[in-house]
Amino acid sequence: MKTFLFKSMMGIFFGAFVTVVVTYATVIFGEGNMLDGKQFIKDSAGYILCAWLFTVSPLYFEIRSLNLAIQTILHFTTVTILYFILSLGFGWIPLQFKNILMFFSVAIFIYAVSWICFYLYFKNISKKMNRELKHIK
Repeated sequence: MKTFLFKSMMGIFFGAFVTVVVTYATVIFGEGNMLDGKQFIKDSAGYILCAWLFTVSPLYFEIRSLNLAIQTILHFTTVTILYFILSLGFGWIPLQFKNILMFFSVAIFIYAVSWICFYLYFKNISKKMNRELKHIK
């Protein structure tokens, strides 16, 4: 529970930070000098919820009673479905079949590439640690 609360707070703070950075970029690099207050509140809530989702969902990988395949399926399903619902709810993805198909195609591709990269990284780290452990007497 302590880890969940810590990760939740980190996600919320990171989401708020991203909101500020995106807002600054919109004002500095955008064509308009004014921001729509309602849109800002809506988007900032979305950024905060998404950051919370992406920082809390990796907790599946800390459940030792589940094997890696189940952890990955649960994580992918949770992240994809909840992010999709958030995206539709906040108006980031228009509700059209083509956009929904594109969302899931991109999500699967990005998730697969990210998962492979993390897997190879941690596999390399474990090999390195095992080599170092062999040298300990």
